[in-house]
Amino acid sequence: MPHRSVPHPAAPDESAGSRPADLRPFMAAFPTGVSVVTTLDSDSVPHGLTCTSLASVALAPATLVVCIRAASPTLAVLLAEGHFALNLLHERARGASDLFASGAPDRFDRVEWRLPLGAGGPHLTSDAHAVADCAVVRAVGFGDHTAVFAEVRRVTVRDDRDPLLYGLRRYAPWSAAAAAPQPAAQPAPHRELPAALRPTTPEGGTRVVR
Repeated sequence: MPHRSVPHPAAPDESAGSRPADLRPFMAAFPTGVSVVTTLDSDSVPHGLTCTSLASVALAPATLVVCIRAASPTLAVLLAEGHFALNLLHERARGASDLFASGAPDRFDRVEWRLPLGAGGPHLTSDAHAVADCAVVRAVGFGDHTAVFAEVRRVTVRDDRDPLLYGLRRYAPWSAAAAAPQPAAQPAPHRELPAALRPTTPEGGTRVVR
């Protein structure tokens, strides 16, 4: 049998391999919704931060995961108290997103919030279109972040507001994305049937081809 050489994959760039990959531009190309994680410490002082790294984990029991910077003061309170609220921001709440990302010490004085009975943390009543009240069930540290797994105890949803989106380092409203025209449906390509399968229609009758 004649020998056939198989090309080998290109050798990795050793200089590139010695540097850690920058994940930020990759994840920037993955648009997500925007949320604010809120909680209260033992003195009932509110804490919160903007978070776009979250995902559902299971439907039964209802569980989600949020990934938070390990050095975050909000994370420390959240783990100590064992509960939090996840506020999904609506498309007009970009200001709240920027505010809670800034770490401003007076951020809760600059937004409208309330604490319903049994809430896991403050509900941002003017800025959220949905809120999940959560109880922490596990936290896993990895690198510079901590993945917090939480069971959702209650969900509150407002149907009159649309989500805020974030990707490629900029915001976009869901209503604008949803209003984009959809591709026109393409007609099915014409296929000629073999002569033996072509139906014939005698005058005054029909023929069904099975």
